[in-house]
Amino acid sequence: QVQLVESGGGLVQPGGCLRLSCAASGSIFRISVMAWDRQAPGKQRELVANITSGGSTNYADSVRGRFTISRANAKNTVYLQMNSLKPADTSVYYCNADLQRRTLWGSSSYENYWGQGTQVTVSS
Repeated sequence: QVQLVESGGGLVQPGGCLRLSCAASGSIFRISVMAWDRQAPGKQRELVANITSGGSTNYADSVRGRFTISRANAKNTVYLQMNSLKPADTSVYYCNADLQRRTLWGSSSYENYWGQGTQVTVSS
């Protein structure tokens, strides 16, 4: 089975920074896009940033210039460096990945997997 496990969330003051990590493990053949989404109470889940296996990135307007997504392909890990945090960034952050599982006959088709989420709270 495949698992995505996030870490690095917590409580931070406005203007502070946090670094989230998400490691994918299990029988993985290949990972294409990895991404971070977030969901605040009473709001819809929204894309924060994503990154392809080649390193191309995409950011939500609300975080561009403050957040940086990166990945370590050899470790199947994606990171989110969050700087200049604002109270509006308070959310549960989820990582997700489009990946192929390793199977007996080779590999599966691409499937989407999600982590369990990590809470980020920005407050004084």
